[in-house]
Amino acid sequence: MASSVNLGIYSDAMIVLATAGVLVPVISRIGVNPIIGYLAFGALLGPMGLGSHLDTFPFLYWLTIVEPGNVSAIAELGIVFLLFLIGLELSFSRLIALRRLVFGLGFLQIVLSAAALTLMARLVGLEMVPALLVGTSLSLSSTAMVIEILAAKRRMATIIGRTSFAVLLAQDIAVVPLLMLVGILAAGSTTNMAASIGMALLQAVASLAVIVLLGRVFIRPLFRLVGSLRSPEVFLAAILFVIVGAGFVASLFGLSMALGAFVAGLLLSETEYRKAVEAIVEPFKGLLLGVFFFTVGMSIDLALFASAPFQILMTVALMILIKTVVMVPLSRSFGVPMLKSIELSLLLAPGGEFAFVALGAGVSAGLLTQEKTAIVLTAVAVSMALLPLIANLAERLVARIRSETRFDPALEVQPDTIDNHVIVVGYGRVGKVVAGLLERHSIPYTAIDSEGALVSRERRRSDRVYFGNAADPNFLRACGLERASAMIMTVQDDHTTDHVIDFVRAMRPDMPIVARARDATHARHLYALGVTTAVPETIEASLQLSEATLICMGIPMGKVIASIHDRRDEFRKELQ
Repeated sequence: MASSVNLGIYSDAMIVLATAGVLVPVISRIGVNPIIGYLAFGALLGPMGLGSHLDTFPFLYWLTIVEPGNVSAIAELGIVFLLFLIGLELSFSRLIALRRLVFGLGFLQIVLSAAALTLMARLVGLEMVPALLVGTSLSLSSTAMVIEILAAKRRMATIIGRTSFAVLLAQDIAVVPLLMLVGILAAGSTTNMAASIGMALLQAVASLAVIVLLGRVFIRPLFRLVGSLRSPEVFLAAILFVIVGAGFVASLFGLSMALGAFVAGLLLSETEYRKAVEAIVEPFKGLLLGVFFFTVGMSIDLALFASAPFQILMTVALMILIKTVVMVPLSRSFGVPMLKSIELSLLLAPGGEFAFVALGAGVSAGLLTQEKTAIVLTAVAVSMALLPLIANLAERLVARIRSETRFDPALEVQPDTIDNHVIVVGYGRVGKVVAGLLERHSIPYTAIDSEGALVSRERRRSDRVYFGNAADPNFLRACGLERASAMIMTVQDDHTTDHVIDFVRAMRPDMPIVARARDATHARHLYALGVTTAVPETIEASLQLSEATLICMGIPMGKVIASIHDRRDEFRKELQ
């Protein structure tokens, strides 16, 4: 049985997994950016790196990527998951608030950058059609890398994050007409170019409308049913079905799967299941994006770079310079401060992953030669490899100079995160009372519960209630555990309570935890785990009975409250 297995089929997957699980973590410990690590190992272990010496050294078959197609499909899923999580962090209301930036700044950046880059390509000797294809391809940026860099630094809610996301979203939408442009140029007919691009845009709008309609009808009932089963495996399967299904519908209409997944994320962002979905998908996104960066690194032709370094570096420099010169005044005209405009422009100046798709299609259609395309693609890959360094330099430059204070109010959209809030675990009878009192005193909170039907019902009253498993550390992080000021445990599930307290105490030893207890014995157990205050139901019931009795006996209210308070403190000291 074992002898029938062709181990060579799995060698490429093993190389990628070894890179993600061993090599990148090792170099990250010494301060190297993980994205740089993936790009470097992709270039070194790819078919244009050590893989090019396979004929001379056959043993390299087990140390390099032999068939790039074996990992490219997985890499594409990384972008799909990234866009899904971006949509999950937004909402339609926030997207509408950014419409001026998406359809104004974003599309102007594409048109003006493409025109300037096309002119550059003409000046270096390309014919009009190849120059137009190269210019439009280089005008786009790397959605995966820019968003990943900003998200890792928690800057998505800043002016830079919101504006860059708006421009990148416009670029993703523009992919459809740009691919149509490749087909029109290949056919040699430009008479109906405007009409064809217009039809492509209408097709894109229609496909997005279908996804939104299906999502609004089916997503919430689907997750309500799945949540009632209390099965993490089924919940994960439902998430994957929604992500891939939305991407599949988008691809049927000629859009990218990533754009369809983004819309699915937007739909889920308005439901009570958002936090649970985010916690489950986050680990997959990191691994899949790592594979994507690895495949980008494989596109760097080290031999070509060694033979023509001047041409490649000059292409990189001109691309970054032209896109920066175009973007700075554009972003200023849309209300972005000068220094922020410079940082934003440098972030978006390197090339993006779409260039590999568009230029590859151009080669297949006979619009570009393989030799000239190799130089451009290598320049794009090098610019993407330099992006983390460019981002750090731009951020340090802006940090050293005092930024302006006036900017467009549209950029002031508040993030969907809160600070110094209370996390209420369990939104049943007790949890609702606690949340109601927090609201009365204007204390922000996030309530979570694992009962899907209950959350769906209570969601109509409060949008601060989320479905999810509190025992999942990733879910607690998604609920803002690092920024919370306190936690209240109202659930009666001992396993969940113990697990949550252990994790919170390990991560936030300073945070107050108030926990509901059944009786004195259970309260002692909770104190041993490290809760700040345990509230035993039996003792509290006896204190309330005593209070009511004393008041009925004519004892003054002040004395009754003082004696009950003293007795409660005595109980607490005994239990502790």
